[in-house]
Amino acid sequence: MTGEGAEPSGPEPGSFAVDTRDGRVGRVMGHVGAYVQLRPPGGGPEWDCPPGAVRPAPLGEVLRARVREINREGRLP
Repeated sequence: MTGEGAEPSGPEPGSFAVDTRDGRVGRVMGHVGAYVQLRPPGGGPEWDCPPGAVRPAPLGEVLRARVREINREGRLP
C-alpha cells in the first residue's frame, strides 16, 4: 500500500496470498487496475485476482511456498 492512493488496498508486493476462488497460493507481484497479480511459488505465469478474493496466506502455506522457491533456485544453472 503506497501513500499515493492510486493502488487498491490489499496485500503488499512480495508477500504471499491465497486466491480464495481456487485455493492457489502465490507471491503478490503488484496491483494492476482493480486486480492483484499473483505468481506461483517457484515461478510461472502470473494471474490476476480480484482483491475481494485474496487473503493473506497462512504461515504453513508461506513456508511451503518459500521451500518451492528455494528448490527451484537450486535447480537453476
